[in-house]
Amino acid sequence: MPRNGLRSILAGLAVAGLAAAAPAAARDLTVVSWGGNYQDAQREIYFKPFAAKTGKPVLEESWDGGYGVLSAKMQAGTPNWDVVQVEAEELALGCADGIYEPVDWSKMGGEDKFIPSAVSECGVGAIVWTTGLGYDADKLKEAPRSWADFFDTAKFPGKRALRKGPKYALEFALIADGVDPKEVYDVLATPEGVDRAFRKLDTIKGDLVWWEAGAQPIQLLASGEVVMTSAYNGRLAGINKSEGKNFQIVWPGSIYAVDSWVVLKGSPNKEAAFDFVAFASEPANQSKLPDYIAYGLPEKEAGAMLSPAVAAELPTAPANLDVAIPLDTDFWVDNIEALNTRFNAWVAQ
Repeated sequence: MPRNGLRSILAGLAVAGLAAAAPAAARDLTVVSWGGNYQDAQREIYFKPFAAKTGKPVLEESWDGGYGVLSAKMQAGTPNWDVVQVEAEELALGCADGIYEPVDWSKMGGEDKFIPSAVSECGVGAIVWTTGLGYDADKLKEAPRSWADFFDTAKFPGKRALRKGPKYALEFALIADGVDPKEVYDVLATPEGVDRAFRKLDTIKGDLVWWEAGAQPIQLLASGEVVMTSAYNGRLAGINKSEGKNFQIVWPGSIYAVDSWVVLKGSPNKEAAFDFVAFASEPANQSKLPDYIAYGLPEKEAGAMLSPAVAAELPTAPANLDVAIPLDTDFWVDNIEALNTRFNAWVAQ
């Protein structure tokens, strides 16, 4: 998560300078996530309590994703990040390339404690999240109901925003063009399907604003710069709680996925890194997350601890899951490079 730029949260410039001059093994544990109100929640329920428990600092950074970022760090030598939250395709690529430390699942309580999609040889599921159509219910007299509405600039005039990249944009374009969500990846797997998706995007290209960090679509809605946007469900629910907004998500046609914690290969803090992942995976800790932000919980016992009202807001609620589709990680691992090239050329036209 689906993102507001690399930044150090807890380390000042002087401390960063000392860390750079010190041996790698002396560096404090560094955890990297997605920024915004999601990382604000993680700070309260994971980072601060873990630092208090261990008596050692936890440094934070945030990133906007992209496997190339991780690959470049590993090629440069000993990584300066330890634990990173990654999306599904970054997990798959990094596992295949051997840039993550293997997970000792006994330290996590066993694989059977987690939903199947949260279990990997080198990653531990952190959240189940959804990308869907978000809008400000206080500003729109009529609520959009589908991606077809997103592409209907006559019925809903104004700018709209999508995450910058082919992933999600192409799927949503095909759904808007009448493709059954469950058949989207079959269509997208053909040259004709890709052409069809780009033709649909052409119809609103002049009204599109692109976002890259997960906090940005929330800011775009709040400022009124866009009338609707693709957005992460947790970000929408989180701003409603923290600032009293009335941002809503359209669940039909949304796409859900699992983010995972990974530990970068060769981390000088490997043991502490996995201790942190285990701490963040404890049911008593993970179950606190939906109080801050509405993401689904991969640890089964944590999910069972939620009240029915809280559980109903999550991507994992049956009513929400039944009208969504899972992100096809294999498709994007196989096609991301070619489709990125085409997408970037299309944006530049």
